[in-house]
Amino acid sequence: MDQPEGIRLQKALANAGVASRRVIEQYIVEGRIRVNGRTVTELGTRIDPDTDLIDVDGTAVQLDVSKRYVMLNKPTGVVSTMKDENSRPDLRRFTKEWPERLYNVGRLDAETSGLLILTNDGDLAHVLAHPSFGVTKVYIAKVSGTVTAQTIAQLTRGIELEDGPIKADKARLLDVSRGSSLVELTLHSGRNRIVRRMMAAVGHPVDELVRRQFGPLHLGTLPVGKARELTKIERGALLTLSRQDSPAPAASEQRRAHDSPQENE
Repeated sequence: MDQPEGIRLQKALANAGVASRRVIEQYIVEGRIRVNGRTVTELGTRIDPDTDLIDVDGTAVQLDVSKRYVMLNKPTGVVSTMKDENSRPDLRRFTKEWPERLYNVGRLDAETSGLLILTNDGDLAHVLAHPSFGVTKVYIAKVSGTVTAQTIAQLTRGIELEDGPIKADKARLLDVSRGSSLVELTLHSGRNRIVRRMMAAVGHPVDELVRRQFGPLHLGTLPVGKARELTKIERGALLTLSRQDSPAPAASEQRRAHDSPQENE
């Protein structure tokens, strides 16, 4: 007699650390679990953990425990690559405690510090880094001069750069003191050095720049130069975001073969 294909849904979710099998069975009966976007209520449901996408209460679940997701607070002076051809300080020093080969999602330029995601999940990295998916990032910029309310309005209304118009999703003035200002900018653009170019265009060159947020992830109190694994809640939020606009697997492979993400700020 042939064995049924796949494994039981409650076993897969219990193995992923979501809850006990008994609790998960209750979730199934209550209609709180979806497989590939469709709600399942049958306790005998079987899945393929390598290909099926599962979410509980709308939050994606990581079934593949070989995938690693790390948050780094990148210092200034470090280039966003795993091996720099010019022997500049790179990201390798921050990945030594993990056995997997991790790669950065997008980039921060050497003079910019802040939140950088490191992972071995190529599908997620592609979705999050590629400009076409428009993942929101939040930056805090210390700039020269006194930024006015009119300048903030100009940033959200839009300005013209050499490679086309751009506007911040949100902008707010946090502080002004001793000839400099702190500005918070929220953007979904992946254009190269976009924050620095925007602030220079409105007459306030950036002196210091840090990325505080990437999609649903917040830097929080993570010290500069430190890295940590994402929590289960953070992984769920990140995977949920990556699946919202993610193309089908075949299309995803084709996109990665032909597209390359632009450099972030």
